[in-house]
Amino acid sequence: MGRILAIDYGQKRVGLAVTDTLHITANGLETVLVHEVLDYLAKYISKEPVEKFVIGLPKQLNGQYSDSMQYIRPFVVGLQKKFPEIEIVYVDERFTSFLAHKAMIDGGLKKKDRQNKELVDKISATIILQSYLESIAFK
Repeated sequence: MGRILAIDYGQKRVGLAVTDTLHITANGLETVLVHEVLDYLAKYISKEPVEKFVIGLPKQLNGQYSDSMQYIRPFVVGLQKKFPEIEIVYVDERFTSFLAHKAMIDGGLKKKDRQNKELVDKISATIILQSYLESIAFK
């Protein structure tokens, strides 16, 4: 069984998280620059089997897609071309940045550490992945 890999795609950085092989836990993997993400994923997938990508779907409070979709759509097209055998699913990512900051506060991180955008992106990807795992747990 391959891993599930979550992607929190931003304009500058991409937060990544991955499950264990049994799909029980979600763990932060890395934060990479946008222009490096496909190469990073290719190297990772050459070492670890990945059966599914979970992409954070940016929506506004009213349910409409946010402006970030203009960046995510081309990325997903490139992802599908590079890894056509890997399924792609979307998960609503509303509030993930807020939840990431809350998790950092609850975890006792200092204010300076909470300002680390790379850490926020990785935690956001982990929250997206955990949300997905919870959504399929009872299906």
